[in-house]
Amino acid sequence: MKVSSTGCCEPFDPTPWQDKKIIWKNKIFVKDQVACFLHIPLNMGKIITKNMELIEKSKAKPSYQLMLTDEKSLWGADIYIDVVKNVPGAKMSTLSGTFLTKVFEGPFQNAGKWAKEMEEYVESKNKKLKKLYFSYTTCPGCAKIYGKNYVVLFGQID
Repeated sequence: MKVSSTGCCEPFDPTPWQDKKIIWKNKIFVKDQVACFLHIPLNMGKIITKNMELIEKSKAKPSYQLMLTDEKSLWGADIYIDVVKNVPGAKMSTLSGTFLTKVFEGPFQNAGKWAKEMEEYVESKNKKLKKLYFSYTTCPGCAKIYGKNYVVLFGQID
């Protein structure tokens, strides 16, 4: 059954992201910071909207919009928004490395459990986890409409 788009976040197909190995060399992203309280984002919508306006204005949006979050502390997170070229007025960053992916579904409160499962998954592949990124595939409103809340974990490995 095809799910209709909300016009906000596109419906997410987990299949292309489940148990994959991805290699990036200087993949470009718009990078920004989100304020958090105990890992709960406080201004994410505002930050994403600001950056998406810059991305769309510069025609730098890819066919599939990927966003990664580095939950670096209880009080803040870095977000990385995938782009196809440099975006004037935005802070740019690159990511390089090998990443293993795994898709999870459920409430955001399971993030700690998912992180542990991802670490175990990486270890089961005889690899060591260097860094973990979360890709929230829809906003909470769209997740409720679609009836699924998918999150893809990207585990950077040595």
